Parts: sequence; structure tokens; C-alpha cells
Amino acid sequence: MQEIIKLLIGVLVLLLGIPIGNYLAKVTKEELKSGQKWFKLIIVLSFIGIVLSLIFRNDVILFSFLFISIITSRSLR
Repeated sequence: MQEIIKLLIGVLVLLLGIPIGNYLAKVTKEELKSGQKWFKLIIVLSFIGIVLSLIFRNDVILFSFLFISIITSRSLR
């Protein structure tokens, strides 16, 4: 039961990443144009981290990389 609660809290935090990413994209528009290639690199590295954390079964690292990739991808929209 505790594992399910931890998973639900993690999913809720991930869902909070969507409005946070939208807010950051709106506030930092001038930085998005010059740093777009770096944002893409962050997303690729996050996906590599996601795959590795799935292999090693580490939930904390998985959710951390998912949060990073969600916020960064929302900034690139």
C-alpha cells in the first residue's frame, strides 16, 4: 500500500511539471532561442537516464529524470 502511495505522489509531482514548464517557457522566452540546442541535449540525456534507471530499478532517479525531461520539453514547445 505504501508503494502505491509513493507512486501516486510521484505521478502528481510529474503532472506539476507541465504547468511549471509552461511558466518557465513564458518567463524566459529570450533564453529559449539561444539555448535551444542545449535543451535538446538535456532531453536526450534525460531519456538515457530514464532508460538506465529502469534497468537498475531506481524509482527516485526515474522520476527525477522524467521531471527534468517534462519541464525541458515544455520549454521547447
